[in-house]
This record gives sequence, structure tokens and C-alpha cells, in this order.
Amino acid sequence: MDLIHHRPPVAPRSGGPAVTDPVYLSPPDIGALEESYLLRAVRAGRFDPDGPELGAFEREVAARVGVGYALGLSSGTAALHMALLAVGAGPDSVVVVPTLTFAATANAVTYTGAEPVFVDCDATTGNLDVGLLSALLGQLTDAGRRVAAVLAVDINGRCVDYDRLLPLCAATGVPVVEDAAQALGSTYRGRCAGSFGRVGIYSFSHNKIMTTSAGGMLVSDDAALVARARHLATQAREPVPHYEHRDVGYNYRLSTLLAALGRAQLSRLDTMIARRRALRDRYARLFASVSGTRILGDGDPGSNCWLTSLVVEPERAGWHAGDLAAHLAGLGVESRPMWKPMHRQPVYADRQVVLSGAADQLFATSLSLPSGSALSDEQVERVTGGITDFLAERR
Repeated sequence: MDLIHHRPPVAPRSGGPAVTDPVYLSPPDIGALEESYLLRAVRAGRFDPDGPELGAFEREVAARVGVGYALGLSSGTAALHMALLAVGAGPDSVVVVPTLTFAATANAVTYTGAEPVFVDCDATTGNLDVGLLSALLGQLTDAGRRVAAVLAVDINGRCVDYDRLLPLCAATGVPVVEDAAQALGSTYRGRCAGSFGRVGIYSFSHNKIMTTSAGGMLVSDDAALVARARHLATQAREPVPHYEHRDVGYNYRLSTLLAALGRAQLSRLDTMIARRRALRDRYARLFASVSGTRILGDGDPGSNCWLTSLVVEPERAGWHAGDLAAHLAGLGVESRPMWKPMHRQPVYADRQVVLSGAADQLFATSLSLPSGSALSDEQVERVTGGITDFLAERR
């Protein structure tokens, strides 16, 4: 199945002709196997959520990550929304959110009516700073605020420090909701990402480690929680012959055709992770002797290496992350800084936040590099060759 990227050509730095085959950060890795699964699903003629593909996909994901139950949903954001509602987030509560994350994490909290309270990240990994969290939970409790959940985000596929996080949250009675949108296939101490909290979620959007083009999954060992989420995600229809609704529901179920695509992708997950890891290792070797640079969260054998992000100390390196970004853009290579922290976003600028400065520093000094398993050998050579030339010019 051919992939068509509807993006404009990239103009090189030299002012020459546009690059018509740009290299993207994480393009979808789709091929003949996925095409065969989709064709089989189309020919079966079952397009409703109760068809065999979605149920099979849910069971296969649950088995892969070692949980009892899984629920296929229309996006990772929808899965976060359902997870938060299921643990009791609402207008009378707050949810602790890492400030270094994609907007969907905070937006899902806002959907429930709860208030997001932001906390800074660990400078080494980019994950939630558990040390700051301990004091924050105490402050919120002393202020009489009900903390509905702590949202743990596994950044770039590296898991949060669950050895410290889980006992802290258990001691304070606060459930953990694991945003493993980027971390399917990752592990921590041999346990799968997504399985640590009371409930976890994955994203299958077009740029994730595996994709259904759009989609997500909620996972948990709590049967009642998953049943509640399933009810709400299916328009909250009561099990009677006519249409009866006692709750406000949502149209959040995953398409059966996308589930078929997901089943093919899941069967290839380990191969796709290996490809990304090989690319991460190549970047690590490339920058190993470059003063003032490091790979964010490198050295974790359990990471799925979804994205490789470079951190640059300009005082030591002699150049800024933005300089490398501009050089790569001239070669038709996409790169981008890590997320602008949520406390810097205009929509959330008035929210409570506990800061160390780590997230702001990572936003200012980081650059995520092309990391996708679908990158061809020629594309990888273009990227690494471009980086090598850039570094040579600055020696």
C-alpha cells in the first residue's frame, strides 16, 4: 500500500528547487500485510463495533501488555477522557499533569470539568518529576482539594519512574492514569508500559509506534472500570430494546476497519521497535564525542525509542539546537523542539504549576530527529550525512 503525504515541498537553504521527498519525523509504517488485513475486513462485511475485528484487536492488545481488559477507542485523547471519567475526575477535582506533554493530556482533563495542575519534569528523562509531586500532593490535600488522578506520561517511549511514583500515589490514595500514548511496546522492570496505573491508554495516530491512522486504546485490570468506559464510549445506551440513556455518552468506539489495520500493525510491533532502536543507537554514536550534546533518556533498554530527541548545551557545543534544525530543513528533513510546556501555553497560562525550570530548558535546547521505522536507508543516510556535515562545519 503506497503512502502519500499531503505536505508541501520543502525549499532548501540554497534557494534551489524544492525537495519533493522530505523526510518526516515519524511517518506511518504500512505495507502489504496491513492491506491484506483491511481487505479481509472489508470483504467480511461487518462494519459495526461488535464485529470480530475490534474484539480480536482488544484481546490481542490486552494479551500483549499483560492486562485483563482493553477497549478500542477513536483516539488516544478519547481514551484519556474515558480513563479520567472512570476514575472520578470532574468539576470538583484537580488532576496533576506533567507540564512537558502534548496538549491532549491537559485537554482531556479539561473535558471532564476537572482542573489541571501542572508539575515540572525530570531533566534527564523528560518524565514527571516525582520529587516535586510529593510536595504538591501535600499542598493540594492541605488546601482541601480532591486530587482525582495523577497523569503519568511516558515521554518518547521511556517509562516514568514507577518505583517511586506508585508507592507515593498509593500512600495518598490518588489513582495513577498512565498516558502511554507514545509507549506501546516499552517496558519498565520487565513490565509493559500502560499497565502500571489503575488505567492506561495508548494512541494509534498516524505518527505513533504503530498506527491505525487514528485511534486509541484504554487498558486496565479493573473490569468494572472498563465496563463503565465502554458504556460511556458507546453513547451510554442502556441494554434495553429501545434507545434509553441515563448518562451523557460519547461516540468514541474504534472503527472495525481501523481495528483490522491495528491487528496487522501489532503483529509487526517488535520489528518496528527494533528499527527505531537501531536508529536511536546510530544517533547516539554520532553525537557520542560531540561536547554539550546528549540523547534525552538514552540508555533505557525498555524504551520503544518512539522519538529520539537531542539536547544541546549551546555554551559547550558552540551551536544551538535551532541551528541544526535549520540545516536539516534545507535538506528536506523534518525536526522539531520538544513540546512547549503546558504552563507556557496561553490556554493554560493561569493554572497552578510547580516548576524547577527543567521543562522550559528542554523546550529551549532540544530537537527531535527523524525516528520512524518506515524511513528508508537512503533517507537515514540523508539525515545522518546532513548531521555529519553540520558538525564538521563547526569543528
